[in-house]
Amino acid sequence: MIYIHVPFCVRKCNYCAFNSAVGSDANKSLYVDALTREICQRGDSSQIETIYFGGGTPTTLTLAQLEKIFDAVTKSFHVEERAEVTIEANPSTVDEKFLRGLRSLGFNRLSLGVQSFDDALLKIIGRLHDSRTAIDAISTAEKFFDNVSIDLMYGLPTQTLDSLRCDVDRVKISGVQHVSIYGLEVEPGTKFFSDGVTVDENLCADMYEFITQTLPTVGFRRYEISNFAVAGFESRHNLGYWTGKKYFGFGAGAHGFDGKIRTSNICDTSAYVQKIFAGEDVSTVEEVVTRQAAMEEFCFLGLRTVDGISAQTFEKNFGAQIFDVFGSVIEKNFRLGLLSVDGDRIFLTQRGMALGNEVFADFLL
Repeated sequence: MIYIHVPFCVRKCNYCAFNSAVGSDANKSLYVDALTREICQRGDSSQIETIYFGGGTPTTLTLAQLEKIFDAVTKSFHVEERAEVTIEANPSTVDEKFLRGLRSLGFNRLSLGVQSFDDALLKIIGRLHDSRTAIDAISTAEKFFDNVSIDLMYGLPTQTLDSLRCDVDRVKISGVQHVSIYGLEVEPGTKFFSDGVTVDENLCADMYEFITQTLPTVGFRRYEISNFAVAGFESRHNLGYWTGKKYFGFGAGAHGFDGKIRTSNICDTSAYVQKIFAGEDVSTVEEVVTRQAAMEEFCFLGLRTVDGISAQTFEKNFGAQIFDVFGSVIEKNFRLGLLSVDGDRIFLTQRGMALGNEVFADFLL
C-alpha cells in the first residue's frame, strides 16, 4: 500500500484541518520534484496492491506532474496489474479532458469531494463548486471510471434533515459505486473554529441515523462505520488500514507503517522540500508498536468494519485468547448493546457503530 500526499488546494475550505494550503505553480513544481525524489530514494521494489493520492486536492497538479509521480512509483515498486489506484478530486478541478487523462495514466478509482448538493450549504462551507458542477463531474467521470466514490457531509451549519434527504436522493440516481460520510468536526485552525461555529449534536445524531439507515436501502452496503459501497466496490486501500496492513507514506505530513514502527513526515511543505533537496531525512518515528499496542489496534481498527474481528485470527497473531486479554471489555460492551458475538466474530451493533469511539477507548488497556 502507498499513500501519496498532495498538500495543495485552490482554496482552503472553512472546515478543513488537513495539511493543505494554496500553492503557486512554482511551489507545486518544486514539491513534485521533492516528492519523486523521496519515492525513488525509499522505493524497495516491494509488491503494491493499492495506491492512494490524497490531499489537499491532488487534481490541482497537472497531468504531467501526476504522471511524473506515477512513473516514480512504478519504477521504484512492483505495482500489481490489478492494483487499486485512487485519486481524490474536487468537482471544480476536473473536466472531460482531465478525467480522460487520469484514466490513461492508470488511475482506476476516483473519489470526488462533493460534500453536498445544496448550493447554499456549499457556499457556507467554502467549496468552489455548486451542485450542477458536482452532478456534471460525476456524470463525466462515469465515462472513464467504473469505480467512482463521493464524500457527503452532515451536521453542517444551517443543514436540515430535509436537505440531507435531498442529498441522499441525488446519490440514489447518481450511479456512483461508493459513498463516504463525514460528520462536521470543528477543529482548531479552521475558519469555522475562529468563527465560533458549533455542532448541534442531537441533530447530527439524527442525520447520522438517517443516512446510515437509508443508504443500505438503495444498494449501498455498509462495510465500515463511515463507508458504504455497491458490492465489490469497497475501498481496498482503506480496508488495508483497518486490517493492519503495512503502508508507505510519501509527501509532507504523510504517515507510514512497516508492521512495527509508525512514522510521520514533516508537515511543513517548504521544510519538506528543503530537506529532500539537502539529502536529509524527512520522517521521524512516531511510535514503536509494542505487542500490547498491536493487540489494541487489531481490535479497535478491525471493529470499524462491519465484519468486525476474529477471535481465531487474534490468537494466531498474538498467541493469546482474545477473551483472556479483553474479556471484561467485550462483556461490558456486550451488556450495553454495543458489541455482538457470533461464533468466531466480534463486531459492533448498529448502536455500537454510532458510539464507536466510546467502544474503541475501552480497548486501550
